[in-house]
Amino acid sequence: MMANIAVGLTVSMINVGLHALVSVALVHWLDRLGLGHRRHGRVTLAVVMGAIGGVLTLTHMAEVALWALVYVVIDAAPASGSDFYFAFVNYTTLGYGDLLPDEKWRLLGPMAAANGVLLFGWSTALIFAVLQRAARRLGLED
Repeated sequence: MMANIAVGLTVSMINVGLHALVSVALVHWLDRLGLGHRRHGRVTLAVVMGAIGGVLTLTHMAEVALWALVYVVIDAAPASGSDFYFAFVNYTTLGYGDLLPDEKWRLLGPMAAANGVLLFGWSTALIFAVLQRAARRLGLED
């Protein structure tokens, strides 16, 4: 059980660090974008939000990939070649139940799920904060 906790916390903390770096970079990018009152403010806002959403999607994919890599290294995934799928199912809390981890690593599934829930919530909060900030700078707030 201690190995599960150690591995799970390590991967989770690396993912939190990655998410923090990307979040700071996105806010910094928005600040440097020089948004001001624009004639096509809503289109600009849609482009900014699309870019933010795209970068966060790629970030989540990288975080899932890290979980998958760890599953490969510790041989926790139930079938060869299913590591990324298995990691994604856990990270998103989808939980199909069609694959079960090696008995000794069962605690990693819920840890990956907790990590995914936290980071999806963080992304949602960041998207909302960026939307408010960009709308204010574009003069679109009502």
